[in-house]
Amino acid sequence: MGDVGQILGLFDSAAERAVDRAIAEYRGGRPVAIVAGDEALITLNVEALDQRIAEALDRLAPGRARLVLPAARLRRLGLDRTSHGVVAFPVADAARAEMLALKIDARIDAPVSPVAPLDEAALELARLTLVTPAVYAVPVARAALTADIVQVPAADVQDYRAAQVRATRLVARAPVPLEFAAETEFVVFRGGEGLRDQVAIIVGKPDFSKPVAIRMHSACLTGDLFGSLKCDCGDQLRGTVQKMAQEDGGILLYLDQEGRGNGIANKMRAYKLQSQGWDTYDADEVLGFGLDQRRFDFAAEMLRQLGVTAVRVMTNNPEKIGALKAAGLEVVADQRAFGRPTAENIRYLASKRDRAGHFIDFDAMVAHAPITT
Repeated sequence: MGDVGQILGLFDSAAERAVDRAIAEYRGGRPVAIVAGDEALITLNVEALDQRIAEALDRLAPGRARLVLPAARLRRLGLDRTSHGVVAFPVADAARAEMLALKIDARIDAPVSPVAPLDEAALELARLTLVTPAVYAVPVARAALTADIVQVPAADVQDYRAAQVRATRLVARAPVPLEFAAETEFVVFRGGEGLRDQVAIIVGKPDFSKPVAIRMHSACLTGDLFGSLKCDCGDQLRGTVQKMAQEDGGILLYLDQEGRGNGIANKMRAYKLQSQGWDTYDADEVLGFGLDQRRFDFAAEMLRQLGVTAVRVMTNNPEKIGALKAAGLEVVADQRAFGRPTAENIRYLASKRDRAGHFIDFDAMVAHAPITT
């Protein structure tokens, strides 16, 4: 007779299943043990920490708890850092952890040590779960762990994104006529970031034997669906699809990477900071994020599975162009994706141009702005 292990072996790897479970637990505010060799690090989303939990964790390893912080957050705490760091917690103090991880006006209050490999994996797990990138952690012996805490090898956490690229697969497709693009097919892939669904929208009948016009568009709930004036995303989305329909067709990849890969909750936190005067990138840094958390290797894999090898990219972001080239696709040309400058988004657009190197020409934007009635 077979056993459950043999059945599970017919599906994804044990490593991917372990990370999937760890993501669910960590995002749910429960502790996860990251392991390597004889060592283990019990990690907790700092948003789920309170004094009662901090004291309970301290009893596992008295005086050894620590807060793992990304370099971006350490810079906001007053340090000139390009690497992540660890702050010791010799006394259980949930309020102090909240202050160092979340408070806008906080300042570092203790020496910062370099991160160990388990700490690096803990930060990666936090990024995968789209929660605040700050981890409260307690080191213990792996032998001390019990079966009721989810355990995940550090190496599997670090390899998870690449594994998801390899696992990306086409799961559904159907014609969906759109305004300005009646001949359009939606092709759904499962994979990429955390097994979420990604969509390739094939507009018209592009010739895949030639360079295909493509746009990689990260989901923007506020701009794409609700017409937010704080960004130009909705205009870019509809404008590029319309342009593809009017010319030789193309592919728009609609990627589940809200808020430059930070998630919708962190995007709203950043918007709150922006309403208080922070620049878009400074707001993200206050929360512990770098300029951009997105990756586009799985987008390149989607294109390959559709049979695309050469592209003409519709983007203002040089990082997207570089990512496609790095993934092995031939980028034969790039052209701008125009949105509408507004009083509400002008600072945002200028920041993307000046701080992230986006190709943004305000005069050209005005000339190509969608006509509204």
